[in-house]
Amino acid sequence: MRSKGFVQALLGVALAMTIAPPAAITQDVPPTPGPQDIPQPVPGDIGLAGAPRPDITRFLNVQAASSPSLSPDGKQLAFATNITGQRQLWVVDSRGGWPRQLTFGEDGTRFHAWSPRGDWIVYGTDRGGNERQGFYLISADGMRERELVPASAAFREFGGFSPDGGRIAYATTAEGGSAFEIHLVDVDSGVDRRVLAGRIGLFVAAWNPQGTKLLLSETRGEDANDVLLLDLASGKLETLFHPRVAAAYGGFAWLPDGSGFYLTSDEGRDFAGLAFYDLATRSLRFVETPDHDVESVTLDGDGLRLLWTTNEGGWSVLHGRDRIADKALALPPMPPGIYRLEQARRAPVVALMVVGPRIPGDLWTWRPGEAAAVQVTHSSLAGLDEQRFVVPEHLDFPARDGVMLHGLLYVPAATAAGTKPPLLLGVHGGPTGQARPSFRAVSQYLLRRGIAVFDLNFRGSTGYGKTFARLDNRRLRPNAVRDMADALDFLARDGRVDAAHAAVMGGSYGGYMTFAALTSLPERFAAGVSFVGVSNWVSALEGASPQLRASDRFEYGDIDDADDREFFRQLSPITHIDAVRAPIMVIHGANDPRDPVTESDQFVRAIRARGGRVEYLRFPDEGHGVRKLSNRIITYRRVAAFLEHELGLAQ
Repeated sequence: MRSKGFVQALLGVALAMTIAPPAAITQDVPPTPGPQDIPQPVPGDIGLAGAPRPDITRFLNVQAASSPSLSPDGKQLAFATNITGQRQLWVVDSRGGWPRQLTFGEDGTRFHAWSPRGDWIVYGTDRGGNERQGFYLISADGMRERELVPASAAFREFGGFSPDGGRIAYATTAEGGSAFEIHLVDVDSGVDRRVLAGRIGLFVAAWNPQGTKLLLSETRGEDANDVLLLDLASGKLETLFHPRVAAAYGGFAWLPDGSGFYLTSDEGRDFAGLAFYDLATRSLRFVETPDHDVESVTLDGDGLRLLWTTNEGGWSVLHGRDRIADKALALPPMPPGIYRLEQARRAPVVALMVVGPRIPGDLWTWRPGEAAAVQVTHSSLAGLDEQRFVVPEHLDFPARDGVMLHGLLYVPAATAAGTKPPLLLGVHGGPTGQARPSFRAVSQYLLRRGIAVFDLNFRGSTGYGKTFARLDNRRLRPNAVRDMADALDFLARDGRVDAAHAAVMGGSYGGYMTFAALTSLPERFAAGVSFVGVSNWVSALEGASPQLRASDRFEYGDIDDADDREFFRQLSPITHIDAVRAPIMVIHGANDPRDPVTESDQFVRAIRARGGRVEYLRFPDEGHGVRKLSNRIITYRRVAAFLEHELGLAQ
């Protein structure tokens, strides 16, 4: 998935480059990339807490806690936070208290998981965002640490601890290859062995409770996968799910006796329901089939309490069932937002992560039978008043061909009398992502400055059914670009924002959509900001990372087919570069393995060669996105100043 976040002009930095006549610029085009494209830190004052106009840096210093992982006994909670400026691993008592930081590496962590034995926490880290992870073990007190799987040139995906905590499973590319092998590593000895030869797009989904089998997920497009069962003793590989019409399977939660597992699936339906798979009869039956996607399924270690969430207009709704009594659980009230769940292996403790427009990310724990959940983390809002953070309205509207589109509209709390706020159209990554009501520092800053934000769920987005998610596959992809124009038309009719005065911004696939908006709809947008986007689908698909190649075949087509290749060429914004009229800002990390930085290099070079206005931020120590706080401050100060200037708000 290509996904996977602003103030007056910076001191001494000019926002706009004067457009030179085409005949004059051929001799003076700066090299791309060049020294001028490597961002340099710029000091600045973030202003006083409670100030009527806080600097963007204050919004970027809002903190969040995420990725809850409970110790087996439920007494401790591991989590991630970027309070130090980089995503690091912390541990806190599950009823709250003062947390302690465990990791301190320059590149932070990408994931973590508590061992079922309780003695270790495993975490992964890469180098400068290159997504080539090494795996490391650290004790809960932070006093012992060792390397388990050293970093290398291989791409790796963690596959979980065995139930006894003695082994980990992971998927890894072979030397110089794109297929993923399945490996097991003995935690105590460090002995690493391959248990399955490489296949494209193959990853570990779950262990069975006895530690004798692995559920494997094989990519079948951006929004679908097949499921296989690997017997570790015999090496037998059996396909459990491979329907004629591709479907999605996830959230695997085994019964303790290994007789079957709960999961989410949209097999034979448009929305993902809650299902149960019986291993003895090899049969799937649906337990809950709402007209919304079921997400985040968990089962406690005793197999008694089943919890899940549904995605309703982007918001999470919590559900639970006592399996033995066959009745709904009495659940604690939770603040509105997007939820992630985990249950302890050997104790009745549930961890819940909540993120929403007014909750940047915090963790709660709940013990079934108690009326309320306990808030364990209290992330800093950097002196900002959460009541001033804007909550969006979910809107549905028809595209020109009748397809129902969706989006989240954020309207500034106040605008000058008789005026409508200018608009930032946000386009998410994926394309099978979804704009959901999370906390976005940049959006909340722009709203404070009087810019409305509409996060568009164009066709191809998830959260609105399987049919909708596949309406942009292959040759249908240009329709999603036209959805941006239809969104502006709808917002103009709605009347609350100035849709004729709009900019567009997105990252990853949203970066491509930004390039496409400025080349395909040049008269509709006053400016664009592209993060880690694709400008040339031919070169992007040829250079895609192994994680993407399997899904790319289904989502886009075959780059080696002559007709497909010509379609990709016509689809590419670089092909239509002469149409660009609006100024653009481009941001990319030099270590990006998903959308190579050359995608932005060539687009910026082409704009400059034509005398267009472009700002380029090319970070040597970032990958597919901007993770480090110092780099985020550089980025979003420039982005904020750029958008405020181009939308007429700079003073």
